[in-house]
Amino acid sequence: MGQKKRLFNTTVIHSGHKEDKETGAVMPPIHLSSTFKQKSPGDFKYEYARTNNPTREILEKLLAEIEEGNHAFAFSSGMAAINCLTDSLDKDFHIICSDDVYGGTRRIFDKVKSVNQNIEITYTDFNKENNWPGLIKNNTKMIWIETPSNPLLKIVDIKKIKSEISSENIKIVCDNTFASPYNQKPLTMGADVVLHSSTKYLGGHSDLIGGAIVIKDDLQLTEKIKYLQNAVGSIPSPFDCYLLIRSIKTLGVRMERHNSNAMLISEFLQNHPKIKKVRYPGLKSDPNHELATSQMNGYGGIISIELDTDLKGTLKFLENIEIFTLAESLGGVESLIEHPAIMTHASINKNIRDELGISDSLVRLSIGIEDPEDLKNALENSLNLL
Repeated sequence: MGQKKRLFNTTVIHSGHKEDKETGAVMPPIHLSSTFKQKSPGDFKYEYARTNNPTREILEKLLAEIEEGNHAFAFSSGMAAINCLTDSLDKDFHIICSDDVYGGTRRIFDKVKSVNQNIEITYTDFNKENNWPGLIKNNTKMIWIETPSNPLLKIVDIKKIKSEISSENIKIVCDNTFASPYNQKPLTMGADVVLHSSTKYLGGHSDLIGGAIVIKDDLQLTEKIKYLQNAVGSIPSPFDCYLLIRSIKTLGVRMERHNSNAMLISEFLQNHPKIKKVRYPGLKSDPNHELATSQMNGYGGIISIELDTDLKGTLKFLENIEIFTLAESLGGVESLIEHPAIMTHASINKNIRDELGISDSLVRLSIGIEDPEDLKNALENSLNLL
């Protein structure tokens, strides 16, 4: 009989490394050396830490395993990963991108890549525009999707996107940051590349900045990314790699709690008189619920709510809430709360924000792993001030 495939929690704990051969240490050592001795000029396993490092190598093997890809690369931030991926496709090309994406993604596409690489970006709502394949041009090289999206939590049908692309030259890239590989495996549904801000759920403790690219099986793209990672040098430190290795071991149990807490909180909020709308794909009333159920193992820890008030009232709610920390980022064990229009998506033109539905009364919650009753009480107390 063949060996059975390991399940998720076993994979995250036992992939990437075994005990240290020299000492028997269960956790791998942090290799801080910037350079490595060569047996003879050009005869080495590791040359220089920017090019490769034993600790980063373990992390990258682990990332490939948990996303079910063949090659993974770690970066110093999610934006560094996006930069490297777009650089790998050269210049003078076209991207079709989800309209509702992280503000930093729009910023690098619109303000940096369009200028430096002459990249054209067409934004579309994959949920509504069934004719999006009509947007494909001769020089289209990438379909960029976030699912769930930031901050409106739209779900994109990855298998459908794959089925409607005939050209092998077009890469389907999925930002899997919001879902995490515990809840969603885009590479198994047709995506060619998965990208992460590993600062978020992979790190999970709000104590590191990192990014990751995982490639399914494109060897040419793999070699380009490998070359650029070394040439540009936007790599994570060995200590940050160690922190990620450590954190990923608890990803499954953390995501279970994030998922369950967010479900409870969203159900509580959807019936609250001070809230106009709750966006959470786990709710049966959510327009994305059926699709999310079909392609995700859990609905994640992010909830977006639209308060029944104006900007002044929204700020009052945010300034007075307890337990939730008013801060950017997400995916940590602690609950965070933020105002997309002023914070994470402030770099997007207001007209575009209004068109997308990122209003002055929209609030994004990153539900942590605290006791849910305490989170409910904190929200209730602050909502009662409106």
